[in-house]
Amino acid sequence: MTAPPAPRHPPAPCSYPSHPSYPLRAAVVGHLEWTTLARVRHLPARGDIVHADVLWEGPAGGGAVAAVRLAALAGACTFFTALGDDQVARRSREVLGRLGVDVVAAVRDRPTRCAVSLVDASAERTTTTLGARLQPEEEDDLPWETLRSCDTVYFTAGGAGALAKARRAAVLTATGREFTTLATAGVPVDAVVGSADDPAERCDPAGLPRPPGLLVVTEGTRGGVFRAPGEPARRYRAVRPPRPVVDCYGAGDNFAAALAFALGTGSGAADAVTFAAADAALCAATRGPYVLPRTPGPTGPHRSANRGAPCAPPSFSGISTTH
Repeated sequence: MTAPPAPRHPPAPCSYPSHPSYPLRAAVVGHLEWTTLARVRHLPARGDIVHADVLWEGPAGGGAVAAVRLAALAGACTFFTALGDDQVARRSREVLGRLGVDVVAAVRDRPTRCAVSLVDASAERTTTTLGARLQPEEEDDLPWETLRSCDTVYFTAGGAGALAKARRAAVLTATGREFTTLATAGVPVDAVVGSADDPAERCDPAGLPRPPGLLVVTEGTRGGVFRAPGEPARRYRAVRPPRPVVDCYGAGDNFAAALAFALGTGSGAADAVTFAAADAALCAATRGPYVLPRTPGPTGPHRSANRGAPCAPPSFSGISTTH
């Protein structure tokens, strides 16, 4: 097992404040897509025409959602990404910037990707992306050196060289969706988050040159499993949402962001996954992956049916893991 570097800050054992008293430096290396989230009674069958009501619209995808959550937890987050030179990119920068995310992006000569995500009666989402995914690469003129000062970095997209740059951080976590990059790059990571329910996020650590320091496999409302090399797998319980479930879009990305945050503080695996589970439950009870800024920006209004202040980090006091 490859042990992660020693944390730069003392661990926070049970709960995390909305604005930490210590400056945890966080970053995300990955992608975004401008996403329209719409509710349907049922997913369309072949040849169907179904009516959809727009619930939420904004910059999303695994990288953007995680960056927003890390910014809320840590006070700020740097987001290394790639965008087109278009209105979608400008709107994304403006929204994310107002949520505490410092967007540093390579500019591509192609459109920024968009997506449509349909939420059915069960609150589960089905997403269709429109256009090619834009991702950061090692040769992009981005401030990669700043990653050396980061306490935690979450990797959702990028080439092998970008992953190697991200490894400069004290703690590096990654999504199971990037299993192929993890396997070919040979860069050790401190945690990988996969899913038992999503085929694109299944991760067999035996296929990696070096196993991650922690493998977490989420199972939705059933909780999930986490395991370190040479240790038995342990289960964690799902957390009951504080309010009725609205939609599940972004719950997994919020889980991964909260896990990266907790590991960056030096928390142990059991505490980290339990905190992440509480964060995912909070997201499921919120419309969209996060609450959009309430005031229209200079590039136009951002639609959201959310009401109230942005989500505060949950406390996981009283929630336990099981063997």
